[in-house]
This record gives sequence, C-alpha cells and structure tokens, in this order.
Amino acid sequence: MGEDVVWVKFEVMENFIVDVFKGLGVPEEDAKICADVLITANKRGIDSHGINRLKPIYYDRIKMGIQHPVTKFEVVKEAPATALVDGHDGMGMVIAKRSMELAIEKAKKYGLGMVAAKNSTHYGIAGYYCLMAVEEGMIGITGTNARPSVAPTFGVENMLGTNPLSFGIPTDEDFPFVLDCATSVSQRGKIELYARMNKEIPPGWVIGEDGRTRTDSQQILKDLLTGKAALVPLGGIGEEGAGYKGYGYATVVEILSAALQNGNYLKMLSGYDEKGRRVPYHLGHFFIAINVSSFIELEAFKRTTGNILRALRASRKMPGHDRIYTAGEKEYLAWLERKDKGVPLNRQLQREIIEMRDELGLKGYEFPFKV
Repeated sequence: MGEDVVWVKFEVMENFIVDVFKGLGVPEEDAKICADVLITANKRGIDSHGINRLKPIYYDRIKMGIQHPVTKFEVVKEAPATALVDGHDGMGMVIAKRSMELAIEKAKKYGLGMVAAKNSTHYGIAGYYCLMAVEEGMIGITGTNARPSVAPTFGVENMLGTNPLSFGIPTDEDFPFVLDCATSVSQRGKIELYARMNKEIPPGWVIGEDGRTRTDSQQILKDLLTGKAALVPLGGIGEEGAGYKGYGYATVVEILSAALQNGNYLKMLSGYDEKGRRVPYHLGHFFIAINVSSFIELEAFKRTTGNILRALRASRKMPGHDRIYTAGEKEYLAWLERKDKGVPLNRQLQREIIEMRDELGLKGYEFPFKV
C-alpha cells in the first residue's frame, strides 16, 4: 500500500461521504445510498471505485453542473416483467438501486424482471446491484455503457466505454459468486490509482495512436480525453490474445445500454458538446433479476453452485501456485482483512478529503493525517 497510506474506519469514512453528498445538495436518503455503494467497493477491496472516486467523479461533476444532486426517477414505460426508466441525469447510484429494486419486484411476481435506464450517471461498482438480487435469492445481472475510452480490435480510437457486464449468483458458501469486471483489460479507475501513486501501469493495458502499448499513467489519463490513447479490450491488443472477444462483449453492453433506451452511445457519451463545453453524460444501464425459485428450490440451486465452485478451487494447481480462486472470493477475503482496519487512504486521497471537508465547512472530522 505504501508508506503514506493511512487506514480510517469504515464508519467514519461512510459518514464523511454522506455529509459530502448532503453538502452538495443530495437528499439525505439518497446520500446514504451513494455512500453505501462507494464504501462497499472499499470493503470488497475495489479501491478504484470506492472513495477514490468521490471527488473526481461525483463531487466535481455536481459542482460543474453536469450531474444533478436531486434525482428525478421516472418510469417511462412499463410491462409486467419490464420497465424503461429515465434518471434525468441525477445520481447514478440512486437510479441504479431503484432500477434493480424494480427488477427484483417484478421477478418476485413473474420469475424474471428487467429494467433499462437512460439519462443516468456513473453508478459505482456494478456488483453492488447484482448483490441486491443475490440477497433476495435471485441471480442479478447488470451492465452500463460509459464515456468512450476503449478502442475496437485493430483500432486505436477510443470508441467504447469500459462497459462492465456483471453477474451475482447465490451459493451455499459464506460468499456469493460475483463476477464484476470491465470488458476492457483494465479501466480508467485503476489507471487513476496508479497515477495517484506515481506508478506506471503494466504493458498491454493502453494503446497509443501508433498502435503500441503505453505505460505512462499520468499522461495517459490526459490523452484518454483527447483521443491520443485508448484502453485495450479484454483479451489484449489485436487477435492473438482474443481481444475480439472483449470488443464483442463491450459492444453487446453498449447496445443493451443504448438501443433499448433510445439513448446515447459511443462518442455521444464523451461529456462534451460540439463546442467543447461540458455536458451531462446521459449514460444507460440495464438490470436483470432472475428468481431462482421459479426454476428450482433455492437451497438446491445454491448447493449445486457451491459444488461447482468448490470443485474448481480443488482442481490441480499449476506449478508455483497453491490456490485457485472463484469470482467473489478475493473480495470476501478483502473484507475479512479490512473489516477492523477500514479504508486505505493514500496521500493524494488524503489531500482531496481535506479539500472537500474544508470547502463544504464540514465539522467534526479530524482525520489521523496532515497534508
């Protein structure tokens, strides 16, 4: 983690996030939802999408006026098992949570529920909404498009978003199966994390205009905005590592996040208008809840799922490795390690927290660090 990292209790940081959002005009109930999504990322070891994103994604965008602190959640069209909603560029976490709640409600009645959302904003870790379904004994699926940053296979222009496609599945173990990952090799949040630590990113994450891999994290973040750099699809550069698969899945997510909604897509999600002015992103999401009990008794499903995962972990290991993981396991282990330690805050993040605290005049937050 580095010598400059300070650990702060989850409760303290969650209360701080709530107060920051409230200070920006987010209603208290919505602020608690947003804070829960962010702190859940940190609890699961996904620091790239936790409090690390509070200032550059949410705080700054609300202050710029391209994201509304008060969310108007509108159901535009509805059928028994489906719905289309409009978030009117409010808080993405609030829009997403209410959308998945609606999908779950429909799945309880009809076995399946799907909700498509348009005019939304960044909604944090996708796995959060899959876990909502898991807690109700259901399979949860979600995806979202994002500002263009990924080049198609054999291309160098950032056209697609990192477009995560995420699944949550109940098991009989202490943790569910949760596959929450981008359809690119890496995502902007991880590069931001490397840049904060003044570290270069690994080769193969980003491609330059010349078609070669780049590792200069801080300059890459600038060049992603101007189109001089692009993230690489899952599978890697070209077709040798099957990069066309990541490109294909990213395109599926783009279509399901835009075509069902008659929403924005590709370069329309850049966050700038034709005159270079900042505008809302108008993101799209989709949420699916599958009621397991509509197919089979839940405990039987969970037992079979658990047996599959245990068999995978018990299979023969490659030389030099003594453990095989299944999706969701590392996040569970991160929680066990962090539950008494809290959130790791590096020096840059410490500065941002102090800045937000002082700008909003928040009282009662004396953190164990000075910047």
